[in-house]
Amino acid sequence: MKQLKFEHHFAKAIKSGLKTATFRVNDDKDIQFGDTIQLVDKVNRDKPTTWEIPGELVITHVSVIPLEDLTKDHMMKAESFTDKNEMLQVFRRFYGEHINLKTKVSVLYFQYNALPEPQKYLNGPTDPIHKIKQAKLFTDGGSRGNPGPSSLGFVVLDLNDKILHTDNKYLGITTNNQAEYHALIAGMEWCLKNGLQELKVFLDSMLVVNQLKGIFKVKNRDLWSLYESASNLAKKFHKISFTHVPRELNKLADREVNKALDAVKGSDIVQ
Repeated sequence: MKQLKFEHHFAKAIKSGLKTATFRVNDDKDIQFGDTIQLVDKVNRDKPTTWEIPGELVITHVSVIPLEDLTKDHMMKAESFTDKNEMLQVFRRFYGEHINLKTKVSVLYFQYNALPEPQKYLNGPTDPIHKIKQAKLFTDGGSRGNPGPSSLGFVVLDLNDKILHTDNKYLGITTNNQAEYHALIAGMEWCLKNGLQELKVFLDSMLVVNQLKGIFKVKNRDLWSLYESASNLAKKFHKISFTHVPRELNKLADREVNKALDAVKGSDIVQ
């Protein structure tokens, strides 16, 4: 999952609801509307061992505007500056001397969701996930309308059912079956990227499970490329299995789907 790191005072303002946006220039993380981002609180900026993840930020809107057009309202919701000259100097310190008043800035608006308990911040090869080779993957995709606004969600657990990672993403307008495939693909890609070699995959879509097992043929042309992508990813694991489970046993992934869909509900952005 993507992360955004904040100084402790700003993280506290986010957690208390005083700040509901942040600025980014040259967004290398490619943060988009509907994304869920981990909030990293740099409790002591010089000691990463003290950093923690108290919750997640669901991106509810993204505006891209020139720095010179940022208003006091933007600063009230995001980082506070006395004036635009101060803002320009701070941005140059972070992003380089090429920054000027014409530089476009992404204003990321978010909704903060606290975790039941803050997680310890783990970075790089010290992260235990890199030592795990076997895991369970629960995936789900949903469409409100079929076709309609859709999203994917997946959850990765170790073999003792400890959650290693959760993620979700808004997809735009798709069908249920397309969303199910997108969720599976996203989950497998994450597992491969993080070195997992053996995977037990659980889905509540009997269609997708049986197509991947070769029991059902892929008759819908809209699913052909998604099926091929999923099949090719599956071949990269040393060992992989696909199991159909009832929806009530797939609640973690289903929750991720609804988090993404609820984040965009009522938005005036046309997908």
